[in-house]
Formats: sequence, C-alpha cells, structure tokens
Amino acid sequence: MLHNDPIARLTPEVVAWRHHIHANPELGFQEIETARFVADKLRSFGLEVQEGIGGTGVIGTLRSGSGKRAIGLRAELDALPVIERTGLPYASKTEGVMHACGHDGHSAMLLGAAKLLSETPDFDGTVHFIFQPAEENEGGSMKMIEARLFERFPVEAVYAVHNWPGVPFGTIAARAGAQMAAVDNFELRFSGLGAHVAMPHLGDDPILAAGAFIQSVQRIVSRAVDPQTPIVVSLTQVHGGNVGNIVPKEVWLQGTCRFFDPALSDLCERLIGEIADGVAASHGVTAALDYKRGYPPVINTAEAAALAARAASAAVGPENVMADFKPSLGCEDFAFMIRAAGGCYAWIGAGEVGPGEGLHGDRYVFNDAIVPHVLRYWQNLVAGALPKAAP
Repeated sequence: MLHNDPIARLTPEVVAWRHHIHANPELGFQEIETARFVADKLRSFGLEVQEGIGGTGVIGTLRSGSGKRAIGLRAELDALPVIERTGLPYASKTEGVMHACGHDGHSAMLLGAAKLLSETPDFDGTVHFIFQPAEENEGGSMKMIEARLFERFPVEAVYAVHNWPGVPFGTIAARAGAQMAAVDNFELRFSGLGAHVAMPHLGDDPILAAGAFIQSVQRIVSRAVDPQTPIVVSLTQVHGGNVGNIVPKEVWLQGTCRFFDPALSDLCERLIGEIADGVAASHGVTAALDYKRGYPPVINTAEAAALAARAASAAVGPENVMADFKPSLGCEDFAFMIRAAGGCYAWIGAGEVGPGEGLHGDRYVFNDAIVPHVLRYWQNLVAGALPKAAP
C-alpha cells in the first residue's frame, strides 16, 4: 500500500479497536459494553445512531449525496462461552468467555469502514451499518428483523463478511446460491422404569434404547437421502444416570441436522421421530422428541453476489476471488437477513491454522492482516452499490 493510503493509516486504529473488544467479550444479548463502544465510535464519526434494536443491536446510518438507494453492512457483537488459551497480551478478561470466532474483528472492521466512508464518502445514497447481537445460538438477526429492522432502515440488499481460517490468505470467497447450511436442533428423551443393575428385568433400560437410536438415526444420511445430497445428522449430547449401580429411568439426547435443501427439515423431523418411536417400542420405553427448526441456509442472491465479486476483485485482485467452491455445512443467522432483504455473505481468507486454532477453538487468533483487505472490500462494495452519477 502507498504511505498516503487512508486504509493504511486507518488499519492500526481498527486493530486496536479489535483488541479492545477481544479483551472485553460479552455473550449474546449481553453485549452492553460492546454495543456502547460501537455506538460511541459511530457518533464520533458523525453517523446517526440507533441503539437497542432487537436487544443490544446498534445501527449507524451514513448518508451521502441525494440518492434514495440504500444498502446494509452487518457485523456481529457476541462472543462464545469458551475459556481462552491463546496467551495473547489482549486476551479475554472475562473468565469463560472468548471471541473465538472473530466477531471482534468483524465489528472493528465495520467500524473502520464507517470511519473511512464518513471521511471519504464516494457514494450517492445511504449505508446502514448493522451491528447485530447474539449470532452464535440465539438468533439475534431474527430479533432485529422482528424489531422492524428493514422497515425502519430499508435496504436494497445487505452484506456481511466472515474471516475464514483454512481459505488462503488474501482471497475473498463469495458464491451465488448456497454458501452456508441450514441447521435444525432436536432433543430426545427415552423414559422407562429404573432398576437395580443386578435386577434389570424389574425395569427398563433407556440407555440401551439411546444406544440403538444413536446407531439407527444415521440411516437418514446413509439410506434416506440421495448420497450426493449434503446432509449431516450428529448427536452432540447424551445424559443419563448418576449412580454406578442403578439403571436410570431416563436418558436425554441432543443433536443437530445440517443441510442446504430446506425440504430436508421436514424429512429429518419425521424420520427422527419414527426411528425414536420404533426404538422405544422395541425396548419397552417411551420416546419424546422436541424438534426445533433453526437458521435457514445462507443463500446469496445472484445480483448481490456479482456485486460482491466485483468489489472483491478491486480489493484483492481478480485472481484472488473465489466464486466456485464447496459451501460449508456450518450455519450463520445472517441467513435471516438475506432471506428478508437479499444480499451476499463473503468469506475472507485468513490462512491455514493448527489444532485448536480454527473457529471456536480455545487457541483461535483472528488474523489482523486481513483488516486492509476488508476495509477496501467494504469501500469498493459501497461505491459499486451506490455509484455517484456521472458528471
């Protein structure tokens, strides 16, 4: 970069903001101080600021020229319930809470974009900078939408980025269509009569039923769905019993389903219920399923993805833009915003990582070297989406 490049001058400040947010992480819907920090910065840049949108959400609005068109740029505020083990000088000061996904970096970079664009507003229209709470599990995106986000701050499309360890550093990846998967979660209880382990015939055994279910439920992936269709069914928790000589009367399981085809949501719920009921009947216990539909798939709209690709090409060079790649079976609640307003979600290549250093790992470290790439991407995207009229 040139020494007089405003992005080069701004980058150290953005990194300092990121380190501050990282050291003071807050969980979903508890981002009081993070939201205050963001709002104060936005006001200092001269933006209009609205707080408390969908909980702790913050909106900064920047207008330039006389154009009536508007877009949204979004970042997340929340951290994760992870014990940090990075040893960084700016490591989390809150025991058991860590920015292990990069939301600190996303928020800091969006603040940087707001400052950059407020100082050099080379666009005609309105940009709404959306700082969203509770992305990780609580669906803060939907809470903001339910709080009339897009009625109060209408946009043609909304855009977001996510740092992506494992994607080569210096690249930006965005594809039309599915980029991230849908996620459904379920809880299942097998219940029967407890018994002494020496007299199992006097009771039932929910543990045997749970074991049979864990094996049988994988027939959804292996036999009920076309093998070329991406789908994952995983059991993530199993709890039952608390004494070494008693067969428990209940076992509780939790699991998740990931897929791109929304129709698979109905299929998974039906088959999980049928398998659970069949297993329960064969083991003399009862089954109770609570199936919850979660985030939909992230489906980038074609026009927004094309604009994102052009902005990325200008930021990192066309040779470093990926548009043809396998989507991830990870999930992201930005899907709700795209579904409501259209838009595009892009991955920012953060380079290779080691064990425990990937997303949600306790040794995860955000790659601050991507900051100028993202600032330039945001700048180009706004200029492309809201172009000034030719003189």
